[in-house]
Amino acid sequence: MPEPIFLAQEDRPEPLPLAGFEITVLAEQSKTEGYEIFLQTGPADTGPGPHAHPWDESFYVVSGTVLCGVGDQESLATPGTLVHVPANTTHWYKFGEDGGEMVSMTSAGNASSMYADLSQSDSDRSKFGAIAGKHGQEYR
Repeated sequence: MPEPIFLAQEDRPEPLPLAGFEITVLAEQSKTEGYEIFLQTGPADTGPGPHAHPWDESFYVVSGTVLCGVGDQESLATPGTLVHVPANTTHWYKFGEDGGEMVSMTSAGNASSMYADLSQSDSDRSKFGAIAGKHGQEYR
């Protein structure tokens, strides 16, 4: 049985840098036994290109705006917006003109290890496809 998690802002791990934006791992699957939680922040026009992975992912916009594409749908998400992406669905997002912040959650424990590996690539996007592929993610 997992232990309760109380993570104060000052106790958060360092954010992982990913091609101009940052992802902070708030809860790994090893702590929740089922899902992962992240804080994602970025300046304008940063975010991942079209990709898909074998886990569900949801985003809740806290501040700023985030332009999101899921399948054939595209929407500008404002604070209070929830976006859910089913597993294996092509999606992407880009932080809006004033940047943004969102909480995200994934349904499996692979995302945090993928983000850690991607952050070690020195934001060299040419390496992202191979690194992400090792974790089941595919850039499209």
